[in-house]
Amino acid sequence: MRRLLYLWARSESIGDPLTRIAPASPAPILYVLPGRSFSDLLVLDRECARIGLPRPVMPPGGTLEEDVAYFHLTSELVWSGRADPRKRSPRLLRALTAVELQVTPDVKVVPVSVFWGQSPDVESSPLKLLFAHNWGVGGKLRKLFAILLHGRKIRVSFGQPLSLRELTDENLGHSRNLRKVNRLLRVHFRQQRGAVVGPDLSHRRTLLKGLMHGPQVRAAIAREATEQNITEERARQRAARYANEIASDFTYTIIRFLEVILSWFWNKLYDGVKVNNLDNVQDIARGNEIIYVPCHRSHIDYLLLSYLLFRNSLTPPHIAAGINLNMPVVGSILRRGGAFFMRRSFRGNQLYTAVFNEYLHTLFSRGFPVEYFIEGGRSRTGRLLDPKTGMLAITLRSYLRSSRRPIVFMPVYIGYERVLEGRTYLGELRGKEKKKESFFDMFRVLSALKLRFGEVAVNFGTPVALNDFLDEQQPEWRSQLGEPEFKPDWLPEATRQLARTLGGAINAAADANPVNLVALAMLSTRRMALDEATLARILDTFTGLLNDVPYSEDTTLPGLSGAGQIGHVESMGMIGRQSDALGEILFLDDSQAVLMTWYRNNILHLVALPALIASLFLNNARMNREQIVRLVSALYPYLQGELFLHWREEQLPEIINRYVDGLIGRGLLREENGQIHRPDTASVEFVLLTLLARSIIQMLERFYMAAALLLNNPNGSLTAEQLEGLCTVMAQRLSILHGLNAPEFFDKTLFRQFIQRLQAFEVLSSDAQGRLHYQPELEDIAENTAKRVLSAEIRLSIRQVARSAG
Repeated sequence: MRRLLYLWARSESIGDPLTRIAPASPAPILYVLPGRSFSDLLVLDRECARIGLPRPVMPPGGTLEEDVAYFHLTSELVWSGRADPRKRSPRLLRALTAVELQVTPDVKVVPVSVFWGQSPDVESSPLKLLFAHNWGVGGKLRKLFAILLHGRKIRVSFGQPLSLRELTDENLGHSRNLRKVNRLLRVHFRQQRGAVVGPDLSHRRTLLKGLMHGPQVRAAIAREATEQNITEERARQRAARYANEIASDFTYTIIRFLEVILSWFWNKLYDGVKVNNLDNVQDIARGNEIIYVPCHRSHIDYLLLSYLLFRNSLTPPHIAAGINLNMPVVGSILRRGGAFFMRRSFRGNQLYTAVFNEYLHTLFSRGFPVEYFIEGGRSRTGRLLDPKTGMLAITLRSYLRSSRRPIVFMPVYIGYERVLEGRTYLGELRGKEKKKESFFDMFRVLSALKLRFGEVAVNFGTPVALNDFLDEQQPEWRSQLGEPEFKPDWLPEATRQLARTLGGAINAAADANPVNLVALAMLSTRRMALDEATLARILDTFTGLLNDVPYSEDTTLPGLSGAGQIGHVESMGMIGRQSDALGEILFLDDSQAVLMTWYRNNILHLVALPALIASLFLNNARMNREQIVRLVSALYPYLQGELFLHWREEQLPEIINRYVDGLIGRGLLREENGQIHRPDTASVEFVLLTLLARSIIQMLERFYMAAALLLNNPNGSLTAEQLEGLCTVMAQRLSILHGLNAPEFFDKTLFRQFIQRLQAFEVLSSDAQGRLHYQPELEDIAENTAKRVLSAEIRLSIRQVARSAG
């Protein structure tokens, strides 16, 4: 078998084993391998024969009566994949007894490690990295691939011999001698493996058994046994299966494998990856538990973030992934890259809930960085989705249970000039059902590589320290800490506020790229077409306004002029061009227009406030600053709720006046005698002001629809579901009447969220039957404010449809 293996294999010894091991006395040698592996034994035998050491497959000689001179530190595994220390080698036991009884003067135990392939930090082949030596437990098929891929680069490390005579001379007794020699060998193998393949980043083998001893899990196991009428042992096995399903298997070789693959992928796919504010992360990484909370626009978000952190010498996070991604092959790679899997719903399964909560608590307690998406899923509309508070609630409860390390949330904005799932999103924006993920999606992604994807930006936002947040929300929280089941009354509201705060922080770190800005400008036109010079001027104006009055210090803007932005987007094939005798016209066709709504929505929040101010002047020639502040402040809570604007209401007067000054500075407004005037309606400046206003008009129209339907029906006659349905039908009708090519205009989710916000602001309330009752201020919002921003034609159309619906 050794000759057969070495038809292909080539091995070498690390260091100078002959000098280290050559005995000064005729003491027999026993080689010890860390685990049972026939191929490792063949390599060891070959190396010993080559360098002149006693062979392991031959008797050790002397008075030690053994037929071979090797043993394995362990040969059996427990369910978690960790070596069972109770399984002692019989050959080691006999050798130790022989030395203790003076049957043989001494026995030298030589630990030997066999490594297949190069160190992961220098290996560059992704296929070889996938089957490189690591801390995980591999099967026979994996070892076969390791032989085929790494057989030409095998390294054998002979450790320092351990003298059993020196050990027994300490007079510890037989049991303690045996435990000590096993402990010394385990430490040696762990250190040797760490030096060659990198540190043991995996928590899986040491963590899964510990989960079963958590107080919540023990209580849940007992409850499961009682409720399901099964034994506690069977309930414990069920909990162990849940833990195995959930837990990641962080493996250094897979991290390196993904780095090699992704380095090729990013270079092939993107013109570049821009990283901003990374120093925010590096500053807080020391001494804090970091939880990354990115926006979720694409399946590659988590791959990109982990890749960037790893390349910048920061520990990649453990990532919460939906169980739908635990597919064959892909799921295994993701799990070893740090993904832990969670079911979409925990409802009705208290045992699963307890295991998952305990797993997260262990990650937090041990300082592992964690990443999860507060939106719950990818945004199909391009805007930040309403947060799902489940993971945040688990995090807060874990922290209140045991706050060993300060938790800091790191918001991350990821912006694409072309998103990989664009074609899928286009179908879903047009009303198709969400497609289930499958293994073959990866090949569809590869087929899209012929397109140009531009750049991708990763912006790290302002960190949110949980201690500071809790001090603000509940100053007495430290004095109220309790047991694992401690759930204070204020926790649900604090969780919702934390979700809103993080959403605002993510949007505050937005990157406005040329595709976003071109989409914003083109979709504000009635025919989705503009001449080139006008579009360039609009882009210069929008970019200049965002630069004059920055949305936040974390926001980034393109460094291109308007003409440069047009050229960039056109080179990506995302806008059309038509020439005539009078010049160049740029346009969006129907498919481009629908998909461009996704890119516009990425940055709609950046222009929401100046656009709202601009909309006030579509129907009003002049206003004073006090009127502007009052009207904008009345609508702001609803814009804030939908777009996650980050300003507090007490900041609004100052922010509004800054934007007014910015619009004046760009010539879109002018100030005379204490009044703010709009430009002449025949001027280019008025056209620019109108296009800016139109970016927000559809949102205001949706607000007015919901209010008009409520006001045109008897108070308390509609449920939230009925109102949502009527709003959707009305929006579809108006989109046909006014030629709106924007499917999100009649998105049910947006209406549902607006109704929920009206209830949260107590403008609406529901009775025991679920019927909605509105307060008098709804009419003021609907009529007095709406007539300032919506055209008479739109208001009339909405009222007519509302009356027919009533």
